[in-house]
Amino acid sequence: MAKPKKGAIASYHDDKAPDEIRKAIAKADKDDILSPSYPYPEQMRHKDYEKEMKALQIELVKMLAWIKASGQRVAVVFEGRDAAGKGGTIKRFRENLNPRGARVVALAKPSEEERSQWYFQRYVQHLPSAGEIVFFDRSWYNRGVVEHVFGFCDDDQRERFFRQVQPLEQGLVNDGIHLFKFWLNVGRAEQLRRFLARENDPLKQWKLSPIDIKGLGKWNDYTAAISETLTRTHSESCPWTIVRSDDKKRARLAAIRTVLSGLDYDGKDKDALEKIDHSICGGPEIWDA
Repeated sequence: MAKPKKGAIASYHDDKAPDEIRKAIAKADKDDILSPSYPYPEQMRHKDYEKEMKALQIELVKMLAWIKASGQRVAVVFEGRDAAGKGGTIKRFRENLNPRGARVVALAKPSEEERSQWYFQRYVQHLPSAGEIVFFDRSWYNRGVVEHVFGFCDDDQRERFFRQVQPLEQGLVNDGIHLFKFWLNVGRAEQLRRFLARENDPLKQWKLSPIDIKGLGKWNDYTAAISETLTRTHSESCPWTIVRSDDKKRARLAAIRTVLSGLDYDGKDKDALEKIDHSICGGPEIWDA
């Protein structure tokens, strides 16, 4: 009987992944953190996570009520390495929010018409109106990283992006939009472990794209592009918040606390928010390539 065909991720793991990555995955238990530089050896206990998340969900409902009542506009940008947990974090933000006031924007690759437009045009039309919070599952920062790594834009286009992005974001903030920018970062071994799990799960295989698979061999190219992008687009008024997401539970809690702490909504329970874990959540200085 013929052996089942090995998937692309499994083939990469067996044939091309660095030895230290394969060894880390092989010897780890389910809850072990694979990155040696991560400040915790194991994932957060589920019981503790659920307790903290429940309190934060109540705060998120208060936050959205305030946004709607006061006509606030909030935009939350989620970027990060593949399999860093962007979608799952957005899901936890929205699970108890009215979807009419808490939208997700996850754009497909641009059409021929969109490629002829000003680069930011297709994103600007999705910015929040009064009383809305909008979550961007990837954003205009595609040009700084993914498009650059895969050659989907040229150097002149990327430089134009860098010249325009900070004035654009400053204009959004000056116009009253609350802008949060998150970069979720995951270690190389943990990323590969998550990809392997997706490939083996029929319900999650849709999450694997050809770009994800090709990107496995471009770790260093991604690292260089990310580092440059964070350096050139971080500012006091439009800062990046880096969240180390090797533990998805801690990452979700940290991201939610960051947004809740940054908005002066009615009825805020500061005890429920607790302190942001700055060992895994902070400015670009905590980014771990």
